Amino acid sequence: MNSFAELLSNRWLWTAILASTSAQLFKVFLILLIERRWRPAAFMETGGMPSSHSAMVAALTTGVGLSEGVGSAPFAISSVFALIVMYDATGVRHASGQQGALLNELISELRDVVRAGFAPLPVRVLLGHTYLEVLVGLLLGVGAGFLAFRVL
Repeated sequence: MNSFAELLSNRWLWTAILASTSAQLFKVFLILLIERRWRPAAFMETGGMPSSHSAMVAALTTGVGLSEGVGSAPFAISSVFALIVMYDATGVRHASGQQGALLNELISELRDVVRAGFAPLPVRVLLGHTYLEVLVGLLLGVGAGFLAFRVL
């Protein structure tokens, strides 16, 4: 079997990608439902409900666990990778988003003080996730993994 065919038949990879894509689509429709506005650009954004990163690594880990066993080395590697990604989403990246919000507030206040020629770009705020967003992404990913490796 050639490499391209192997790539196309890699159920672990496609389950993870589809879980992440599903989370991003869910995010767009959740915005439509809650905010009553169509914002398809949210599909390409990080942060928000649910965490597509968590969904992706949870789907991968679930698929590996179901196919290779939870006592296997690939499951251990995938689990550690998933934990790091989810910790990063709620810790480092979330803190960066909070700092971005504070920087934007500071820039706004400075703009009032220095009117002429002061036009910095706003700092990106929505980077990380709350624990709930990561939990929902985790559950979405585990569901996708079970669907791909036990149902289909």
